[in-house]
Amino acid sequence: MPELTVRYFAGARAAAGVPDENIELHGAPTVADVLTAVRERHGEPLTRVLAAASFLLDGVAVRDRGVAVRSGALLDVLPPFAGG
Repeated sequence: MPELTVRYFAGARAAAGVPDENIELHGAPTVADVLTAVRERHGEPLTRVLAAASFLLDGVAVRDRGVAVRSGALLDVLPPFAGG
């Protein structure tokens, strides 16, 4: 059963209430499957952040949420940042 770490930054961290967490999924999970799992775990506040967030899988930007996630992977959740 694949297990990976999801790391939250800025507003995503506030919405999830944790800086990171381990997620265990069945089968051959994708990024979309991981996002579904964290939505179910944390509810509406994180769901809103995820809609605008970008993601890094093992340090590489994810554009296709159908990308497979290997066991031991690291998925970073990066909400939009305000600059100045």
